Amino acid sequence: MRLVQFQTGSDGPRIGLEEKDGGNVIDLNAFDPSLPRRMREFLEEGDAALALARRAQESGQHILPRSQVTLLAPITNPGKLICVGLNYADHCREQNINIPEEPIIFSKFPSCITGPYDDIIHPAESNEVDWEVELAFVIGKKGKHIKESAAMDHVVGFMVAHDVTARDWQMKRNGNQWILGKTFDTFCPLGPAIVTKDSVTDPHKLGIRCKVNGELVQDSNTNQMIFKTQALVMWVSRFVTLFPGDVFLTGTPPGIGAFRKPPIFLKRGDVVQCEIDQLGALRNKVV
Repeated sequence: MRLVQFQTGSDGPRIGLEEKDGGNVIDLNAFDPSLPRRMREFLEEGDAALALARRAQESGQHILPRSQVTLLAPITNPGKLICVGLNYADHCREQNINIPEEPIIFSKFPSCITGPYDDIIHPAESNEVDWEVELAFVIGKKGKHIKESAAMDHVVGFMVAHDVTARDWQMKRNGNQWILGKTFDTFCPLGPAIVTKDSVTDPHKLGIRCKVNGELVQDSNTNQMIFKTQALVMWVSRFVTLFPGDVFLTGTPPGIGAFRKPPIFLKRGDVVQCEIDQLGALRNKVV
């Protein structure tokens, strides 16, 4: 299934299912008005909500033409937005650095989340805004000290993420702490859908790409991830309880602008497309 948040006007978010990538949307709230209208609360309902969504998918009812809906980020209010640094072997080779022995964890504020086709605001405070396509996954079941063998039981699905980054604030300011450079408003487009794990053949064997103004700038495969989904769930749950709706961004492959010679950064008017096989694509204009 492809779980989405959408709206049809000014009535606020609703929960739906994309029939296919880019296809029409099944309105789950019309199928069952008792369902929550936001994804985090929907996921908190657990397996019962997912079973209802499958019934709605099979019913063939309450289908909205794609032209009538606006997709929002699939989840807009996660309790945590957990990010992983230096998690692609080919990205480490690009920088000529050692592969990390433990996951490098940082965060973005949830307020930086924006929709799959919304604009990215280029902040006046930065001259070095960069791109990073990433595989994201979403927690669907609460857990602490989760064993790696049980980790996928706590994951509901996967989506595309864009970890937009102001390199000057990440690398040269704020004591070299990353969070300010990572978390300007609109610096985390997500979507277009949360693809449930049963609909993804292998999340660690997916082509992952980024294009800027149609030019391919990142082109790799999630098989380059050093710490896979299960290892990340196990590691982070040692320190914090994971809750439904928590989002992980799992790192980026090589090809970012900062390591090009000379460096290249995003400018207003650029269009960035981040895409992952089986999951879909984000397309955002920098303004």
